[in-house]
Amino acid sequence: MTDQPAGKFPDSPFQRFLGFARTAQGDGFIQLELTMRPELENPLGIPHGGVHAAMLDSAMGWAGTYTDETTRPRKSVTLNLNVSYLSTPADPNAEITLIADGRKVGGGRKVFFSEGELRDQTGRVLARSTGTFRYLD
Repeated sequence: MTDQPAGKFPDSPFQRFLGFARTAQGDGFIQLELTMRPELENPLGIPHGGVHAAMLDSAMGWAGTYTDETTRPRKSVTLNLNVSYLSTPADPNAEITLIADGRKVGGGRKVFFSEGELRDQTGRVLARSTGTFRYLD
């Protein structure tokens, strides 16, 4: 895990509840990781789709608001979120780590667009997403 610069992307109560952490970040990119716990599973014993959506939404939003070390982070809200669920973890009986990548892919002064991908620790792609976000003043 990389060090998280002070004042950048402060943890929210929801993020702390789910337990995901930033493991990489840069201009227009962020990566999050989460080690699954039983309370985050659906009745089939696999990660709940809401966990996928929350991680992808956060990764894509943060990707668009990243600033360098000397600038306060920008804030944004989600206008639209699309998630396509593609697969289940490679081995649902093993300890599962979810990895979400978010990338800013375009936008302007008030609105930006991002794409995301969620995979398990084996690299298997579990979900892909797109989102539209609005910067807050």
